[in-house]
Amino acid sequence: MMMLTILLCCWPTTDTWASGATISIDLGSDSPKQTAAVIQILILLTVLSLAPALFIMVTSFTRIVIVLSFLRQALGTQTVPPNQVLLSLALFLTLFVMAPVGQAVYTEALQPLMAERISYEEAWTRGIEPVRGFMLRQVRERDLELFIDLGRLPKPEKVEDLPTHVIIPAFMLSELRIAFQIGFLIYIPFLIVDMVVASVLMSMGMMLLPPVVISLPFKLVLFVLADGWYLVVGSMVRSFQ
Repeated sequence: MMMLTILLCCWPTTDTWASGATISIDLGSDSPKQTAAVIQILILLTVLSLAPALFIMVTSFTRIVIVLSFLRQALGTQTVPPNQVLLSLALFLTLFVMAPVGQAVYTEALQPLMAERISYEEAWTRGIEPVRGFMLRQVRERDLELFIDLGRLPKPEKVEDLPTHVIIPAFMLSELRIAFQIGFLIYIPFLIVDMVVASVLMSMGMMLLPPVVISLPFKLVLFVLADGWYLVVGSMVRSFQ
């Protein structure tokens, strides 16, 4: 039985030094195959614990949730829709946008792996390619060049030759830029309504009345009459095509 013994350095008391306390962690047997299986399980558990962060980094979730947050701020409704509704809408829109990528990963990597036709390494190579392709379609060349320079990497002949650890931060930077651009465009009509209402109230001498109280119903009516949710959601989904 292979044992990994780690010496526990405790507070230097007399009883501790006399007993020589140790901690033993059992990793299995002396067989390299069993040890490798235990290490693979540990790596899998680590990846599963980071799954939410990985989901945010390599999908359309970042852009969608930021745009929805900007929309709520522009409307002036601080808690409507609540965070649970916005996150749920962003999650299902992300699943809708990423459905072709997920189908490609399942067909090209997961199915052959479960059928034991390919190894784990080949499954990873096949599975990451559709995700890389999605990110490369959305990323800006300037953001890629930034991380190539920061990593002091040679400029590849083709963008497909870039390593994944360069594509992911560049993709997230591009998503933040696009989300803020869309948020700015969403803010403009609601900002105009606020300015008009504030000007009217000031001309009427009602300076003690908060303009937000009067402008909020007008912004809601404008948003509903323009079918705002249809326009915002449709524009966001089309921006990934």
